[in-house]
Amino acid sequence: MAAAGARLGARGAGEAVAAAHALSPPAEAYGNDPNIEMIWAMKAYQHAEVYFNLISSVDPKFLKLTKVDDQIYAGFRKSFGDLKIDVLDPEELKSEPAKAKWRPFCMQFDGVVEDFNYGTLLRLDCTKDYTEENTIFVTRIQFFAIETARNREGYNNVVYSHATESLLL
Repeated sequence: MAAAGARLGARGAGEAVAAAHALSPPAEAYGNDPNIEMIWAMKAYQHAEVYFNLISSVDPKFLKLTKVDDQIYAGFRKSFGDLKIDVLDPEELKSEPAKAKWRPFCMQFDGVVEDFNYGTLLRLDCTKDYTEENTIFVTRIQFFAIETARNREGYNNVVYSHATESLLL
């Protein structure tokens, strides 16, 4: 991830505008274009970086990620009440049985949460930063559900506390 971060940091505003323009047509128009995949990876990485900086600088319990956080959180805990969210098991997100359980949860947010099914990076262990070993690709609604739960249930406090302590040293 560090190498990807170095490449991403080198991108300028013009490239970001070009990337946004290139991503405006429907996904079906692209096939498996490696340039488009790189743009999507850049966008996902930038989102991850912004989010990690946010939970490092603002007490996560005060964060509101969407206008419908309460609905997302209630639905998530109703459907996934026993899911361990501090350290996620990738099988709980990606196995065929998990996908069958996640699909109805995710689809209820079609038209409610913008870009609910876009790919987003999620930390497996919420006490750690985004790294290649600690990152999984999920839908945006899965990200919102898990990170809203982590924020409300205090699991992301460790990131904020660590960042705050670092400032005091």
